[in-house]
Amino acid sequence: MKLISWNVNGIRACVKKGFLDFFKEIDADIFCIQESKLQEGQIDLDLEGYHQYWNYAVKKGYSGTAIFTKKEPLSTVYGMGIEEHDQEGRVITLEYEDFYVMTIYTPNSQRGLMRLEYRMKWEDDLRAYIKGLEENKPVIMCGDLNVAHQEIDIKNPKANRKNAGFTDEERGKMTEFIEAGFIDTYRHFYPDQDGSYTWWSYRFNARANNVGWRLDYFNVSESLKPRIISAHIHSEVLGSDHCPIELVIE
Repeated sequence: MKLISWNVNGIRACVKKGFLDFFKEIDADIFCIQESKLQEGQIDLDLEGYHQYWNYAVKKGYSGTAIFTKKEPLSTVYGMGIEEHDQEGRVITLEYEDFYVMTIYTPNSQRGLMRLEYRMKWEDDLRAYIKGLEENKPVIMCGDLNVAHQEIDIKNPKANRKNAGFTDEERGKMTEFIEAGFIDTYRHFYPDQDGSYTWWSYRFNARANNVGWRLDYFNVSESLKPRIISAHIHSEVLGSDHCPIELVIE
């Protein structure tokens, strides 16, 4: 089973930059997106053979997630069931026979870390929500988690130490999540691979020079470890400031 996750940074813009070509070529069983940046009815995506599930932010043109899947899920949940967190369309959970699949767009702590305190609460509540799901069956969660976990996951760690996405607090929450029984699938296969990024600033020729951050992840329950076949970063795919990531699981 092949899964893809991609922060498209506006699906309407991404469609104009080749989204559908990649979508058809990659032929994923489950395709998750983040930062759709639209409301219901603002796009009609013709994805033959796929069921579509969208979660929209209340605020127009902001945030938002979606999952496109060949196999219809047993159930679908939008958000975490916590009103404080469920206004921005950041989480979708699909239930299948033997696992859950989640697309997640973690809030950015923002310039000056204005949202860091909120982000810490989000992290704790999300981890509790996912561990609750895990009591029933394993979880595959993916998305733009807005953190470069280790120094190897960012081009300039020293210069970014106190910036959103690389604070000790945010990295610590990712460590807590992994230690709660999850596998960072890319690092499972490539523990020492540097230069592996999924986001590049549009400024300063960052992408051409590969000055990036690894912000996008497939993290899975420890119990799924024997079923993980491969993980891949599609850094060659343009259309957004993020690139797609892939997980193949048995």
